[in-house]
Amino acid sequence: MKAEGNVTGWHQRPARILACQTTQDVAEAVLRARNDLRALYPVSTSFNWGYGSTSPVVTDCDLLDLSQMNRILNAGEISLDNPVAVVEPGVTQGQLCDFLQEHCPSLTFNVTGAGRDTSIIGNALDRGVGYLGPRKDDLFGLEVVTGTGTVLRTGFRRLGDDSPLAHSHPYGLGPILDGLFFQSNFGIVTSACFRLRPRRPSEAAVSLMLRDSERLAPFIDELARLKRDGLLTSVTHLGNRARTHSTLKLGVAEYLQTRCGLTAAEAAREAQRALQMTAPNEWTSLASVSGNKGQVRAALSEIRKRIRPFARMAVVTTRLIDLAFSLSDRLRFITFARAGAATLAAMRPLHGLALGIPTDVPIENLLWQFGHDTMNPAELDESRCGLLFVCPAIPLDGAVAAEVVQKMTEIAAEHSHVLYATLNIETETSAVIVSNLLFDRSDPAKVEQAHRCSRALYEYIQSQKLEVYRARADMMGDIVARDQRYWDQVRRLKDTLDPDNIIAPGRYNVP
Repeated sequence: MKAEGNVTGWHQRPARILACQTTQDVAEAVLRARNDLRALYPVSTSFNWGYGSTSPVVTDCDLLDLSQMNRILNAGEISLDNPVAVVEPGVTQGQLCDFLQEHCPSLTFNVTGAGRDTSIIGNALDRGVGYLGPRKDDLFGLEVVTGTGTVLRTGFRRLGDDSPLAHSHPYGLGPILDGLFFQSNFGIVTSACFRLRPRRPSEAAVSLMLRDSERLAPFIDELARLKRDGLLTSVTHLGNRARTHSTLKLGVAEYLQTRCGLTAAEAAREAQRALQMTAPNEWTSLASVSGNKGQVRAALSEIRKRIRPFARMAVVTTRLIDLAFSLSDRLRFITFARAGAATLAAMRPLHGLALGIPTDVPIENLLWQFGHDTMNPAELDESRCGLLFVCPAIPLDGAVAAEVVQKMTEIAAEHSHVLYATLNIETETSAVIVSNLLFDRSDPAKVEQAHRCSRALYEYIQSQKLEVYRARADMMGDIVARDQRYWDQVRRLKDTLDPDNIIAPGRYNVP
């Protein structure tokens, strides 16, 4: 694992890197650090892109590398009747997906768009959002090494992994301690139970293209009602045009090169024109509907009826993509058909996300945009790509959402930035705006400009009495300073489990 700079353009270099392979290794590392008064900064696979990756919050930390702890501990017991995987922090989305496809294809899980090599536990503990819902809801029964070197197991895992309750009952008896270790520095999670999901008999994605951006607020309100009524069974992702084009552009260009014989430069130019034809709307949403065939058919009919005043609806299934691609590909000598075939080719791996198949396409798009198309996605932090996430949580209210997105877009433009934004309707009462800035990290002036823009966005979020749902390493000090009394209380809780402040000082806490 490399521990140099990362895509945020802000980095604290760790003093040294310590690798662990077992829970006992972690406990011993904590005890040594406590004895030597050394701070430890644990990372799972190091791919927390746009939030800091391997960068500690404070200086003079030792990096605790957990990537070699990559076992599925109950691999032989996973089945349709036992849909739980007990995973270590180094287990990645790609690894679990490959395992299930080979050993239990009737099961899937809640994937994110973050890439195949990202950690399941790491993302869930930082409250990442998957395509089926918040990842925090998928994790229970934690094994944790505290700052005293003690191993704590939450819920009924305290009875031992041989207990029939250990991997099945998510709550345990008494206080539910799991939440203490999400977005905190109270301990180091060395394994956890992760919920798997049975594949449904029928699954379809629903793409909704808003006709008039002036009607964004009532459109969001209708999407919220569809969520509450159980018609849209996944997280609804509502992306602006910048996000949609950025996500699809590489796939479109690759089709134009491989199938139409264009040069890389020609393909890049035509890709932009193609997306203006096939994805012209300012806002496009994507969600899924699942169940048996009758349930899906009825849900799609109701969604179409209720959404008709706002948006054009397209039902997306693997079969429909294949059929449409086959036809448009044969007609690719026609400009519009070529644009359609290219867009469908780009959609294929992204459609797989809704089916529980992780992809590196979003990361490959970033590398391609910055001229690193031959780099491996795992090398993103070594590229020129600059990426900052600024992601507020908001109430599920169309007027509030439309106003916040509009103002954030204006602030970004004032700083000569484009805001790439997706509104994720993750619960029946709340949403998060996953927004980011892109910049050339090789240019110090561009790095400073992006961070000025990020600070302005965060100041606006705070002025509305809102908060980010997930924070970058470089934001921690500002977050704590704005509500010192609250975070002082959090620090007092930490003192019980980590009295010497060994674990990740300053991460979601007072340094």
